[in-house]
Amino acid sequence: MHDETIDTLVIGGGQAGLTMSHRLKQRGIAHLVLERRRIAERWRSERWDGLMFQFPNWSVRLPEFAFPHSDPDGFSDTASIIAFIEAYAAFVAPPIRCGVEVTRLRGDAGGFLAEFAGGRIAARNVVVATGPYQRPLRPELLREHPGLFQVHASNYKSPAQLPDGAVLVIGAGASGAQITDELARAGRRVFLSVGRHNRLPRRYRGRDLFWWLAEMGIDETPVEQRGPTRLLPVISGAHGGHTIDFRRFAADGVTLLGRITAARDGVLEIAPDLATNIANGDAYYATFLGIVDDFIAGRGLERPDDPLARARLPDPPCLTAPLDAIDLRAERINSVIWATGYGLDLNWIDIPVLDADGAPRHRHGVSDVPGLYFLGLQWLSKMKSSFLSGVGDDAAALADHIAARG
Repeated sequence: MHDETIDTLVIGGGQAGLTMSHRLKQRGIAHLVLERRRIAERWRSERWDGLMFQFPNWSVRLPEFAFPHSDPDGFSDTASIIAFIEAYAAFVAPPIRCGVEVTRLRGDAGGFLAEFAGGRIAARNVVVATGPYQRPLRPELLREHPGLFQVHASNYKSPAQLPDGAVLVIGAGASGAQITDELARAGRRVFLSVGRHNRLPRRYRGRDLFWWLAEMGIDETPVEQRGPTRLLPVISGAHGGHTIDFRRFAADGVTLLGRITAARDGVLEIAPDLATNIANGDAYYATFLGIVDDFIAGRGLERPDDPLARARLPDPPCLTAPLDAIDLRAERINSVIWATGYGLDLNWIDIPVLDADGAPRHRHGVSDVPGLYFLGLQWLSKMKSSFLSGVGDDAAALADHIAARG
């Protein structure tokens, strides 16, 4: 038995779920959106106060809905992005119920049954639009260390949240880098553990990174042509947007470290990989500059030279003579921020559609189970699938597939 029946159920009320609703409405497909908390919940509760969106304002858009701004090349704060998503929700006017968390999705006769506290809904089609940032990843290191304030980047809010003393940031992706920058500017002594990363320029030869990705068609790269790396680019929209340069961090007082490999009695062991990680990030950066240069030359474009983009600061002592261990107490490190990324959390899907790592098996969002779809994941069909500007294309394709099922 079930409480109600709907043709298509969309699970998740963020930008992906709202966009899916928009595309379904355009095709006249009856549907319902369930959101576990509030619209754009992760933007509200899992972002820090000083976060600036990494995409320039001109690139922020959702289907048939432009982002209002006065500075196309500027970067917006979280509140502005939340307001944009709220305005888009008003524009779409989706049939949505907030505060409803689906705890189980299973197969049912001719479709699916979604279970939640207080009810069940049967649907012929289900679109899982819960996003790629579901489960904060945090290694077991330092799990048992009393007196040390520890927080994942998803729960970090501001430097004032942290106790006095130095701060260790573990993870040098986009979040770890921007948080490190914020802490250093706030006068904190910061240690940054730098692992493998893909560093890219914020701007090059007069244009933003995302302008070049779009102009060269790189953001349209199909998932089938995706390279082996799964790392996201290290970029920042803070302070007007600037290129992340770890040598600059060091010049500003940040101590760079390799990967933390073990912790014993407050002493952290550090892998001898810092120089290699920095060099690989530099190589990735230089390769991209070369790709842009070749594109400009091949098209005969008039773009200014940018010699500063290739300028390199001297290697700091923490890079030429890297530490192999640090004592938290001796360095007065009282806080650790885990900028170690996210994983999927789809175990509530009681259908054989997940692989051994818990990721859904699908092709461009269409699973092997008829009527079950996924939307908003990174590289769902192409590079820009998880961009605000790219989710609409995937949603349209899935809506067409649903409509074709009759």
